[in-house]
Amino acid sequence: MDDPVKEQTKKLGLWPLFYLVLFSVAMAYLESAVVVYLRALYYPQGFSFPLIMMEKRIALVEIGRELTTLVMLVAVAYFAGKAFYERFALFCIMFGIWDIFYYVWLKVLLDWPQSLFTWDILFLIPVPWIGPVLSPVVVATSLIVGGGLILRKLHSGGIFVPNLLEWAIALGGALLILLSYTSDLNAGLDFSMPRPYRWELLAVGEVSAFYALARSLIRTRRTGEQ
Repeated sequence: MDDPVKEQTKKLGLWPLFYLVLFSVAMAYLESAVVVYLRALYYPQGFSFPLIMMEKRIALVEIGRELTTLVMLVAVAYFAGKAFYERFALFCIMFGIWDIFYYVWLKVLLDWPQSLFTWDILFLIPVPWIGPVLSPVVVATSLIVGGGLILRKLHSGGIFVPNLLEWAIALGGALLILLSYTSDLNAGLDFSMPRPYRWELLAVGEVSAFYALARSLIRTRRTGEQ
């Protein structure tokens, strides 16, 4: 396994970064194209809540598609990066670009969503994630910014090695963000009209994650310091 402290990273050139962005944007189109087909089948009059239940076979295919999407992002980040945290940063950036452009392409192809506060079903693993479009856009933007800060630190000759406390704070923040989408189990499991979104959980989760990131960046300000 790579040693995230000792292994050095080399600054990615402009063209490699361009192709990573291009891959993320193209992958977002592929994802949105699948949604176009699904909505033509299940929502010919337009997408809205309450959601229509898919057949079990189609639902399993959708879950598999979501898993393989993550696998593809991980694989590309792995081959593009040299060390663990560089790969982690690239994954965050690519995920964020993919998620934002997924909605950009849906707007182009379907003229949807009507606004950033339009509700959507975001993910199916391990239970459905439901929330207004603005919320995943906020998370995606945070991933791009956070990944960019880590990448800048590494490529300037510094190191980025969060300690256990910083990981715990960041993971706690991620859990709060997850709960903001899944805490209403009634809406999440029976696909009924969702209740008001838990913006306060998203806010606290975002603040926690960025606090952990800032704490680690400041603590490891000098090369070799842990």
